[in-house]
Amino acid sequence: MITKPTLFLNESICRSNIEAMFTKAQRNDIVFRPHFKTHQSLEIGRWFRELGIDKITVSSFDMAEYFAPEWNDITVAFPVNILQINTINSLARKIRLNLLTESVETINFLSKNLESKIGFFIKIDSGYHRTGLAPVETEKIDEILSHSEECKLLEFQGFLAHAGHSYESRSKAEIIEIHENSVSAIVSLKDRYAGRFPNLVISVGDTPTCSVAEDFSLVDEMRPGNFVFYDVSQFQIGSCDISQIAVALACPIVAIHAERNEIVIYGGGVHFSKERLEHEKLGLIYGLVAENVVNGWGDIIPNMYVKSLSQEHGIIATPESEIPKYKIGDVLMILPVHSCMTADLVKHYRTTGGKTIEKIS
Repeated sequence: MITKPTLFLNESICRSNIEAMFTKAQRNDIVFRPHFKTHQSLEIGRWFRELGIDKITVSSFDMAEYFAPEWNDITVAFPVNILQINTINSLARKIRLNLLTESVETINFLSKNLESKIGFFIKIDSGYHRTGLAPVETEKIDEILSHSEECKLLEFQGFLAHAGHSYESRSKAEIIEIHENSVSAIVSLKDRYAGRFPNLVISVGDTPTCSVAEDFSLVDEMRPGNFVFYDVSQFQIGSCDISQIAVALACPIVAIHAERNEIVIYGGGVHFSKERLEHEKLGLIYGLVAENVVNGWGDIIPNMYVKSLSQEHGIIATPESEIPKYKIGDVLMILPVHSCMTADLVKHYRTTGGKTIEKIS
C-alpha cells in the first residue's frame, strides 16, 4: 500500500533501455562505460553486468566507494576534489581508478600525494561551458601532460567530454548537430596527440546524443547515464518515447480544490527536486501525470501536470473534466522532469512487480 511518495521502477523498460544502448555501443565497436549516477544501485548495476559490461562511470568518490566492491574499473567523471586525497588513495589500492582533471595544479598535487597508480582524463569543453579546457587550449594540455609524465603513478588515458548543452535541444536535428560538433572538437585532439599517446581514449557522454545519434565511429567510449530511466525532459527533446520512461513517482492526494481545478499531492521539492521545463503547450511544468493502472502507470493524461512545488506540496493543474474522477487518498503517478534528481532523493525503488531495490543512501 502506498502511504507516501514512492518511486516506482518498471524493470522491463529499464532493462530494455540498457540493452538498446549497449547494442548501439556494440554496433559502433566502442566501449560502453555507463554512468551510474542516475540509478545509484548495486542491484540495477548487476543488470548491466549480465550483458558483459565491466566498466562504469560515477560522479563522486562516495559513489565510487559504493560500487567498488562489485566493479573494479571506475571513472569518476567530475573534476578531482584534491581534499579527498585519502579516499582517492584508498580506492586506487583496490580498483582501476580513473580521474578527471583540467589543471596543472591538480596534476602536481596528485604527483606529490598519490600512493597508487591511477589513470586520468583531461576534461574538454565541447560546447557546454560548464567546465573543462577548450580544444584549442593545447598549451595548457601540453603543460598538464608534461607535468604528469614526471609521476610514474599517473597514466594519461585520453580526453573526456560531456555535451550537456544537448539537454537544451528541442529536436533530434539539434541533438545530431551538437553531437557532430562536439565529436569533431574532441577528435581534433586525438589527431594531434595520437602519435605521442597511441592508445589514448576519446570518451563522450550525455543521454540525448547517445540516444539519437547513430555514428560513434570516431570515438572510443560512450558514458550516458540518464537513459537507464529517461524522463519528461528527454521525451520533450526527442531522446526517447514516452513508453521508454522507466520511473514514476506515486504521490497521495491530500486535498482537492475543484474551484481552482487543482489537486494537492504529498510530493514536493524534496521528492522531485525543483527541476522544471518549459512545455510547448502547458508552460512551466515539474512533471506529467500518467494514468494509474494495475502494476504501474499508463498513458499521459492530457493537460494534467505538476504546476508548482514547495517542500512537501505538489500542485497539480487538472482539467475540469478530470477533477470528479479523484478523491483524497487516491494516488497519482507522476513522470519526473529529471529522473536523475528524483532518484537521488529517494532511498529505494519499488518495482512494478512488487520488489524493493536498494540504492546508495
